[in-house]
Amino acid sequence: MPLTLHGIGTAVPEQAVSAEESIALAERVNAERPEQAGLVRRIHQRSQVHRRGSVLLEGSGRQLPIQQRLPFYGEESPGTADRMRAFARHATPLALKACRAAFRDSGLRPESITHLVTVSCTGFEAPGVDLALIETLALSASVQRTHVGFMGCHGALNGLRVARAYAEADAGAVVLLCSVELCSLHLHYGWEPEKLVANALFADGAAAVVASASPPATGRSLVLRANGATVIPGSRNLMHWQIGDHGFSMGLSPRVPTVVAEALKPWLEGWLDTAALRVEAIRSWALHPGGPKILTACAEALKLSPAQLTASREVLHDHGNMSSATVLFILERLRRSAESGPCLALAFGPGLSAEAALLDLSD
Repeated sequence: MPLTLHGIGTAVPEQAVSAEESIALAERVNAERPEQAGLVRRIHQRSQVHRRGSVLLEGSGRQLPIQQRLPFYGEESPGTADRMRAFARHATPLALKACRAAFRDSGLRPESITHLVTVSCTGFEAPGVDLALIETLALSASVQRTHVGFMGCHGALNGLRVARAYAEADAGAVVLLCSVELCSLHLHYGWEPEKLVANALFADGAAAVVASASPPATGRSLVLRANGATVIPGSRNLMHWQIGDHGFSMGLSPRVPTVVAEALKPWLEGWLDTAALRVEAIRSWALHPGGPKILTACAEALKLSPAQLTASREVLHDHGNMSSATVLFILERLRRSAESGPCLALAFGPGLSAEAALLDLSD
């Protein structure tokens, strides 16, 4: 049975850093010599990110310098234990905010949930966010839990695949999917150009979906029809996400956009052919904004119009790259405004791997 997304909820921290504040922070923690500050500024300006939420920000006044608004990051890089303690403190409140919004949007109640799928690649603890959601939302103690961990930016699409499998196995299943990513916990110190790009893009956010095999009620609906995935051969070393002594380390090769673009169309055409569709038939695109260069490269490879990337670029501009939660932010926008018809969600992660979800958007 197809999976209907009855409700989508999103949440970002109350406070955010502006583009100029991000540059000031990067100059302080990354530029080891004065001549490096210019490259730091150019990387941030090219990111196309206007503001990024962070659970670590303190103080209410923008007149405060960034080092006072973000005291977690001082002269020395915090260790991984400190960063995970911050995850334990901040992840659940943001996840709850997104889940409550999804329930309001769906019209369903927490007690109806039979399966819970959580997604994160930015923090680990046990008991974790899943147990906190069960307790705080008063979900059934018998709810069946699955955690999708450390999959990277396509993790929410993995989560949707799990939710769809539950709905196919049990027509009475009602699934709560929640992705929460606190990327700001993993700010990298020091001069490593590949990691400077990640510092310029990533932000905090959470998104949730309430879904089941029941048909859509009135109003605009998203129905998940199929999931697909591929690993690009010979790309293993182009992107990494590793646990180190000072947080989780993201490495992005400048070759990533080109390699993704070259592999994307042949694979996507073959996969869509199994659903008797062509790329040109897709009416709306939830393309994960791993960065502006990836968006541009994919658009050129697939011959997408600027309008078809509007939602992706808007989310990148307004919130930054919130890892796995980002694609659900884009789907939320598309459900409100996009043309009815086939909708394709697409995201990438270490591997290099691509995950896709084919949905129907209807009135």
